[in-house]
Amino acid sequence: MDWKEIRGNWVLIPRNPIGIIHFLGGAFVATAPHLTYRWILEQLANKGYVIIATPFINTLDHTAIAKSVLLNFERTLERLYDTASLRKLYLPTYGVGHSMGCKLHLLIGSQSAVERAGNILISFNNYAARDAIPLVEQFNSALAIEFTPNPIETSKLVQERYNVRRNLIIKFSNDTIDQSAALSKILQERFEEMVTIQTLPGTHTTPLGQDFQWQTGTSFTPIDAIGQWFKQEVYRDLNQLKRTMLLWLNPLSPP
Repeated sequence: MDWKEIRGNWVLIPRNPIGIIHFLGGAFVATAPHLTYRWILEQLANKGYVIIATPFINTLDHTAIAKSVLLNFERTLERLYDTASLRKLYLPTYGVGHSMGCKLHLLIGSQSAVERAGNILISFNNYAARDAIPLVEQFNSALAIEFTPNPIETSKLVQERYNVRRNLIIKFSNDTIDQSAALSKILQERFEEMVTIQTLPGTHTTPLGQDFQWQTGTSFTPIDAIGQWFKQEVYRDLNQLKRTMLLWLNPLSPP
């Protein structure tokens, strides 16, 4: 499989697809998701999931971004069908978001009539602009710089209109900016027994972990031992994330 850019999205198509994943990344790493989230996305593709990763540039208008990324996703999916890159068979579609990508999937599921088999929401946060964007507090407060919708409006919208019933919420044990607890409460009240919550080892940047090859010399040195240990630690958290996602996507699939 090779990454292909199709109508502004980055796409991976496995040989025998079993599902489609629409991926949205975090605010400052979302412009090149095929690079910043390469490892975890390729692992999902290796298990049969078509990956459509939509880049976006963060602005204050999150409603507009949500509408734009959904339109881009649908256009790319249409192109895949039109060119026979993907056969027109029913494949369940899942939204997967990290950080701000979670908010966008929540807005999509609250403001659009999308058909989703479920959403995976990783490291959700819903901060006000002054807390999320450096230097905002230094601007004149009369400018009223804030995201649309703001945090209170977002929570209210999800509470009243979010229509994706099955959800996996993932938070990491050492993530100081995660706000998954508040989201979990809202979704559990809306869809009782359809929401799974998992706390995994790692940090807010764990999904950004990448593959690297540690080449040893002709003899195994203490530096090589440190390199191998570091790689094992990084991959322990990444592999736990991968296993958790795959088990939720398909409980009957082999690990």
